[in-house]
Amino acid sequence: MTPSAGLSPGSRCIGSVRRDFVEWHLGRPRYALWALDLDMPVLRRRFDAAQAHLEGLLLAGYRRQPHVTLSLCGFPADAPVRDDDFGAETLAWQLAALRAARPLAFDIRVDGLASFASAPYLVVDDADGGIAALRRCLARDPLDRGTAHYVPHVTVGLYADDWPTARVQPRLDAFSAGAPLRLRVATISLLSYQAADIGGPLTCLAEYTLADGLLRWHGTALFAG
Repeated sequence: MTPSAGLSPGSRCIGSVRRDFVEWHLGRPRYALWALDLDMPVLRRRFDAAQAHLEGLLLAGYRRQPHVTLSLCGFPADAPVRDDDFGAETLAWQLAALRAARPLAFDIRVDGLASFASAPYLVVDDADGGIAALRRCLARDPLDRGTAHYVPHVTVGLYADDWPTARVQPRLDAFSAGAPLRLRVATISLLSYQAADIGGPLTCLAEYTLADGLLRWHGTALFAG
């Protein structure tokens, strides 16, 4: 059992709503990110158990697979214009940084439930410092500001309402996670999701293998040319 973090006594959670946040995506269809894809049976069992344990508190329809976000990329664009567009030049810079650093495979540990104000999550222990090393290669302004406050985690869902933390805290503390899961990380994934679908599923665009420094696309490459 892991005590929650980020919930202040006497405060309230931040609830999410299901709508199209067009003022954010401005008609751009997909959003991309680098992440650890952890959708594997041993982790999925703990993930599903945590969601079931928090039933009634979470926004319905959350379908995002278990993952640890490493770096926000932005909206893929052949000709980037806005600060949150993601173009081929930025991807090339990230790949060059990864290949120069040559990060090795590493272990992480996944434990019990904790929470931000807006979302509960499974605690991730970056015991070997591998996540931090990857973030140094991938992070870029303005999307990855606040690196000092980054907390590796596996989001379980989004709160459906501004629940009093006095109601949520006991549920988090009562989750029986069992022993920490030790997972080996040998690849990282370039993922995307539909910008108009809050909590929608992730699609794998490409995988980068730490051992050989190769990026392997799933289907066609992201950018024209």
